[in-house]
Amino acid sequence: MAITAFKQDADLYRMDQNPFWFHRPPTLEHFTRLFTQTYFTPQLVNTLQLSIYVVVITMLTALPAGYALTRLRLPGAERLGIAIFLTYLVPSIILFIPLARVVGALGLFDSWWALVVVYPGFTIPFCTWKMMGYFKTVPAEVEEAAWVDGCSRIGGLWRVVLPVSRPGIMITAIFAFSLSMQEYLYAVVYVAPRAEKVVTVGLATSLIRGDIFYWGSLMAGALIVGVPIAILYNLVLDHFIEGLTGIAVS
Repeated sequence: MAITAFKQDADLYRMDQNPFWFHRPPTLEHFTRLFTQTYFTPQLVNTLQLSIYVVVITMLTALPAGYALTRLRLPGAERLGIAIFLTYLVPSIILFIPLARVVGALGLFDSWWALVVVYPGFTIPFCTWKMMGYFKTVPAEVEEAAWVDGCSRIGGLWRVVLPVSRPGIMITAIFAFSLSMQEYLYAVVYVAPRAEKVVTVGLATSLIRGDIFYWGSLMAGALIVGVPIAILYNLVLDHFIEGLTGIAVS
């Protein structure tokens, strides 16, 4: 992807040479086209804002829901948790038509805010199920000790359970962020104006024109979006692995 983003077109389409190296000087032409001839910058801003809002909404919902289903001993909590997860498995193509009525009723068609309303529908069930697994790994005795020391249930959750579950919270937030950035169907159906689109749709619609693929600019856009996320995953890799291990054990 990085090599293609910096290759000249004449070098890119030559099949008689090693495709994994430069045979002509690198160029910034593809990045120039990306920023000057497409709406990549506003679309990237839309994507980041959308993902942040979805993560906040998801975590504010999934954390208390996962805690309640794990700790409060509600009747049928285990089955309810499974039912919540099963809603995540419903294909998007089945839901986008009925959800269109919700988006239309809110007057959000052709705005990326429509995706802020829709995306939590699949991030919250998945993240709630994951947080249930993480909360199960926290010994109940730790929380009970906090109650003895004078904490309320909410105080015990805030001062004890959440800090201990930090790896799980981090991995869940990353999953919600990734799911928001990679979704395509809702984004292409509900948002038409180019300035309102997100990157996943904007790159494909701007740089694929019939049977012409602007591979250099496509890879340049993918590189700009992918490298920061890869760095983020690298920075939290230890928490990422710890979170996955925790839910596997539970």
